[in-house]
Amino acid sequence: MDLHSGSPYWAIKNSLYQGAHPLQENISTDVTIIGTGITGALVAHELCEAGITCTMVDKRAIAGGSTVASTAQLQYEIDVSLYKLSNEIGNKNATVAYRASLKSINDLEALFNKAQIDAEFVRVPTLLLASNRAGLRKLKDEYQIRKESKLPVDFLESIDLQNKYQIDRLGALWNDTSAQIDCYKAAVGLIQHHQKKHDLKVYPYTEIIGYKRERSQFVLQTLKGQTITCKYVIIAAGFEAGRFLPKKIMDLLSTYALVSEPMRPEQLWPERCLIWETRHPYFYMRTTADNRIMMGGEDIPYKNAKLRDAKLLQKTKALERKFHKLFKHIPMITDFSWCGTFSSTHDGLPYIGEYKDKKNMFFALGYGGNGITFSMIAAQIICNKIKGKKDPRESVFSFDR
Repeated sequence: MDLHSGSPYWAIKNSLYQGAHPLQENISTDVTIIGTGITGALVAHELCEAGITCTMVDKRAIAGGSTVASTAQLQYEIDVSLYKLSNEIGNKNATVAYRASLKSINDLEALFNKAQIDAEFVRVPTLLLASNRAGLRKLKDEYQIRKESKLPVDFLESIDLQNKYQIDRLGALWNDTSAQIDCYKAAVGLIQHHQKKHDLKVYPYTEIIGYKRERSQFVLQTLKGQTITCKYVIIAAGFEAGRFLPKKIMDLLSTYALVSEPMRPEQLWPERCLIWETRHPYFYMRTTADNRIMMGGEDIPYKNAKLRDAKLLQKTKALERKFHKLFKHIPMITDFSWCGTFSSTHDGLPYIGEYKDKKNMFFALGYGGNGITFSMIAAQIICNKIKGKKDPRESVFSFDR
């Protein structure tokens, strides 16, 4: 399946990494990671740092799937509000999920700093806008439960939004804990780092079409006939992980994004914060290192790639209208636009860990709008599991939650 089409910004901004080649022979390794996007790269990082030998494979180019189409915003907020999630899974588990997301942003920053990887990690605040009066009521409920859970949050009145941001909305939640990155640069940087430091083996254009168990090992079969023998398999292939699962666990959505022409820094909104809203599907935006505006939304149920792609122009125009309605004074002009397919779950949480009887096959499925922060959590939980270490977050993100 084509995961995206159009002109994803990261693919245009960055050079395609050519430092690896398809698998040409049968090999053995401790761990095989299927997927070389940001999720697989973070998993590889945790394993390599723990001294565990691993190999990465991908049927596409390195980080050539959903990673290159991501808008790469890092927020502790989950697609499902804390208020709603608490009603679904209990306040204790919901708070664990939110706190885990908050911690993952700090962990990502520390990781990039320690490995000296330029992922264009930048700390920015988040502004969650009330889309209407119903949204304002939701925000007030959300503000209260976040305060009770001791999560970072402030409430901004309409007058505050107007005075500081020139935004005409009824209210908003604000926090200063968020960040943004170039996720393609991050993924490739991590892979290059561990190729040099830990002799990480990486094989793009190597599709796994099947597997069998032989005693305590997996034997993976590639499309071109090679085999990979390993003790553990980690599926970090997004919704394409479905071929390894016996039933559907996620919904597919088509999403749309664009990036503007470069602008003067003074034309951008104060703090260059991440902005999103209470309405679903929500509209969201950020800025880039070269002073562009990146935005996305207009999600619709996925039916097929042809229909998704046919709506690109229409959805681009819709995103432009939403932006100009919010910021009438900012002369934003679209430079590139693209569309992609992603997955979501009913509770907005990822699926991390083993699936029932699939012992030693781990899934790192960071579905929803928090894919990168969820990927950091997944990398840590799975690494701890392989090392035989209990992780208190495990049950909240498990398949049997």
